[in-house]
Amino acid sequence: MTTTAVAPLTTADADALVTAAVEAAEKAGVTVSVTVLDAGGHLLAFRRDDRAVLISGETSTRKAYTALQLNTPTADLVDAVQPGGLFHTLPTALDRPLLFIAGGVPVRRDGRLIGAVGVGGGAPEQDHGFATAAVESLA
Repeated sequence: MTTTAVAPLTTADADALVTAAVEAAEKAGVTVSVTVLDAGGHLLAFRRDDRAVLISGETSTRKAYTALQLNTPTADLVDAVQPGGLFHTLPTALDRPLLFIAGGVPVRRDGRLIGAVGVGGGAPEQDHGFATAAVESLA
């Protein structure tokens, strides 16, 4: 069986994701922090605006980490952690706790997971929109 190599997420890609998310947020008048992780969960790019709430940096990182670990947008996971939900009893004793708030989006290339972007600072729905706009800008 042969497999086709997929180009990894590069630092140039990560910078472009940060720029696109920040531009989308600025158009909406929102100040955000943005985190981009590669497929291994390593930090490729990070931006925190001094005007953003301090916790937004940690929030954006945890959103990206959650989207990466579960390979799905965090907006799609909110109901899964409610009582009776699929992940209600998911252990949280991980290296970095998961965060089930909209704003984390996986980055895929040729259908394969290559990283994730997380945005924090706006309302969860806004953050999701900013992260999605960033990922769509890579296409």
